[in-house]
Amino acid sequence: MAIILAFLSLIVVACSKTSSDSANEKILTDAQIKKNVGSKLVTTREKAQEKLTATYKKAVEDSAYTLSDPYVKVNPYKTSPLTALAIFQTDEDAKVTYTVEGESDNTSITNKVNGGYSKTHQVPIVGLYANKNNKVTITVTYKNGTTETKTLRVKTGVLPKYIKNATITVKNTDKSKMDIGDNKLTIINRTTKEPFAVDADGNVRWYLTEYSQHTIEQISNGRMLVLTKKKESSQVYNDLIETDVLGRVYKEYSFDPGTKSNDSGNAKDETTVIHHDLLELPNHDILATVSDGSKYKEDVMVQISHKTGKVVKVIDLKKILPSSMYKKYKAGSDGKIDWFHQNALDYDSSDNSIMISGRNQDMIMKLDYKTNKIIWIYSGKKKATWPKKYRDKILTSTIGTTITGGQHGLYLLKHDGDSEDIILYDNNIDVTNGDKKTSGKYSQAVEYKINTKNMTIDQTWSYGKSLGKTNFTSIIGYAERESNGNTLIDFGYKDNGNESNIIEVDSEGNQVFNLTVKNSSSKAYAYRAYRIPFYSSDYVFDVE
Repeated sequence: MAIILAFLSLIVVACSKTSSDSANEKILTDAQIKKNVGSKLVTTREKAQEKLTATYKKAVEDSAYTLSDPYVKVNPYKTSPLTALAIFQTDEDAKVTYTVEGESDNTSITNKVNGGYSKTHQVPIVGLYANKNNKVTITVTYKNGTTETKTLRVKTGVLPKYIKNATITVKNTDKSKMDIGDNKLTIINRTTKEPFAVDADGNVRWYLTEYSQHTIEQISNGRMLVLTKKKESSQVYNDLIETDVLGRVYKEYSFDPGTKSNDSGNAKDETTVIHHDLLELPNHDILATVSDGSKYKEDVMVQISHKTGKVVKVIDLKKILPSSMYKKYKAGSDGKIDWFHQNALDYDSSDNSIMISGRNQDMIMKLDYKTNKIIWIYSGKKKATWPKKYRDKILTSTIGTTITGGQHGLYLLKHDGDSEDIILYDNNIDVTNGDKKTSGKYSQAVEYKINTKNMTIDQTWSYGKSLGKTNFTSIIGYAERESNGNTLIDFGYKDNGNESNIIEVDSEGNQVFNLTVKNSSSKAYAYRAYRIPFYSSDYVFDVE
């Protein structure tokens, strides 16, 4: 009898284990994912800034502030110390421009204040140097063509330690060939700590005191979406703010920390809900990469309403790709299965589609955004090894076309009929389906041309192979095509993360800018680097 009871108990335990495992492997419903993400709009930061905004409203209404004696406030919203707000009145309608004097050629920042002619002027000043009495020249132009100028001296404080202690060096600079215009800076979008931006000399000209992780995106109104956290001491980055260059917060999304995860799997490391990328859709909603709260991570996207803050659409890659990809992938030290590791997404308005990158499958793909159906897939995984229903979606590469390995930063350059030009940063590390022969020997920026009629992919340009192992990066990185045809490449995890190397090359592969950041503190390497205007023609500051 004892033997029978023992046998029965083993059966019960086995059944319980099977049942439990089955439950753990169950794919969550969209409703459950929405609940787990728990996104909502909050007003914490906006309310904290209300008194500051009220002060600036009074200055706008005070006719005593004139061009000759304007109201000037450095760091007006307490989070962007290398900016200032100038307010004054003119007797006649006028337009305003200003210039922050640079320390060398092509480092002055000139901006036109957007909003047309007015008698009341609110001037967001961007691009100041730290710990300096900056020279700022404001120019007022009246409708009859006459002008007046005023030179201000704007004093700033020292840089915070995690920026000040970062050793920045620049070489191979040819400012005449760089894409810098009148007001462009290079944003160093760090994995953690404060994001900052530098000029062609490598001098810091802007930063946020808010710690961010991975995500800084300039959106259509000229503001930025920044993933941050409530306190520096917090381990969870689960606040997404819409902010401007001055640090004013216009919108704030909060997320349930229950879905948080990290790449390391170490419980002591910082975690996040939105993990690698996001974008603004044409209707101004946000599409973001998240985890769903199950044992799988970094394989789901959600569309978040900019009106309500709620999730309105879910794309679960487990429901799109072969189940063997995630069922056979080993769990990490945190017990989570990071089988896809989505690190990039981009929207194509010409056909309402999205392109995404999955590092841990060494794969890029394009989906119809309405139906979630696959349009194409590029992967080192041989076509014959895919289930039959996927095979007509697999792109065939031409001779000499690189297989991507652990790639990052995929986005569309041009879509013209059946032809699509894309660019990405190829880490060139064989995670599951990469090129074993070249893995670890170099990393590179790569441009491809895809023919969706013939389902072929052809490599048309690359840079990085000639730099060899010196610039190999096992993780992170970015490649950005500039308006003048140059390419800005972030070798973000050079020397195992001890330094980040950002190189700008022309179309022939000649370096025109080479910046290195060292000693930037733990996990503060450059996740991405962007060259953007400070600020864009779509940005308007108004305290009302």
